[in-house]
Amino acid sequence: MKNNKCIKKLISLEKQRQENYINLIASENYTSTNILNIQSSELSNKYAEGYKNKRYYGGCKYINKIEQLAINRAKKLFNADYANVQPHSGSQANQAIYMALCNPNDTILGMKLTDGGHLSHGHKANFSGKFYNIIQYGIDSTTEYIDYDKIDTLTKKYKPKIIIAGASAYSRIINWNILKLISKKVNAYLIADISHYAGLIASKLYPNPIKIVDAITTSTQKTLRGPRGGLILSKKNKILEKKIDMAVFPGIQGGPLEHIIAAKAICFKEAQSKKFKTYQKQTLTNTKYLKNILEKENFKIISKGTDTHLFLINLKNKNITGIEAEKRLEKANIIVNKNIIPNDKLNSNITSGIRIGTPAITTRGFKSRDIKKIGEWINKIISNKKNIKNIKIKVIKLCKKHPIYK
Repeated sequence: MKNNKCIKKLISLEKQRQENYINLIASENYTSTNILNIQSSELSNKYAEGYKNKRYYGGCKYINKIEQLAINRAKKLFNADYANVQPHSGSQANQAIYMALCNPNDTILGMKLTDGGHLSHGHKANFSGKFYNIIQYGIDSTTEYIDYDKIDTLTKKYKPKIIIAGASAYSRIINWNILKLISKKVNAYLIADISHYAGLIASKLYPNPIKIVDAITTSTQKTLRGPRGGLILSKKNKILEKKIDMAVFPGIQGGPLEHIIAAKAICFKEAQSKKFKTYQKQTLTNTKYLKNILEKENFKIISKGTDTHLFLINLKNKNITGIEAEKRLEKANIIVNKNIIPNDKLNSNITSGIRIGTPAITTRGFKSRDIKKIGEWINKIISNKKNIKNIKIKVIKLCKKHPIYK
């Protein structure tokens, strides 16, 4: 009982922290109370290895219906013909795709982590970099946009089995059509990891690659505002669908998390609403406004702008590292994450940049007036740490005006 009280206390403190901090982490968001409640339901008790009508356990008649509902809603939301809702995370969705389409040591072309890519796109410390021959592409050093000519050159030279597109810290539109033309030259599979852009795509505010690429992978907790989990989608291709299903189970996972799958079903339904599209539009407005405010204060924005929910800042001209900026801002109850920038001389534990995103604060109802304050506070804190104490009081006051859960 004492240990239970300890956990409850820590959860209470974490809830209080979330309410009293401005969260600018691009990969975080707040779910609806419906999603929170579903995740703690009796569905947690059920083991359901396998797929509908092919389970390895009995007692799955209601589980089958819940999972099918999630599949149907995911397909409708993204205009897909196929959906696997079982991956535990976006990274495991990528792992399943690699297993379905590649053998160990096959060549995969992915975006460099240092240029905005993701760990699971080939970083040497990740499973993707350990099990496959990874060739990496990046951004043009002048424009700081994805270098499609370089991708073309690397594709012709190395003939990858898979080209994986998508990013965790790239703020511009990815041209799926150009990548498809490149992949066709060597008959490579083209995979779109839309983990960061899923909510924008669902609201038709970012190009949907479903009819262009061979398959889509995504997480469900970022701009999509769902539970922490993964999803794989594709257009109709029975051979590919079977390979993916087999790769997820029994390939990389055992029993699916049915309480999370039910929460995904709620998420996919919520994302079809007009309210959700309004939210996504406001997210883009907030991001661009915050970017403009910081740019006026001589913050260097990578690629000089954003088309999405995030942007990356080069702090070199501010004479402060990413880790120091992160720590200073957190002392004032503003949360960002340190981030590697292109051609960074500092390692990933220090970095020369920070990443900023607005999905979480937009969920709370922050708008232009609030965004202006946040931009001013960030500038003052980065310029002089003596401002932290006074700004922290103002941050808490602003947060109380916009509670996460009313």
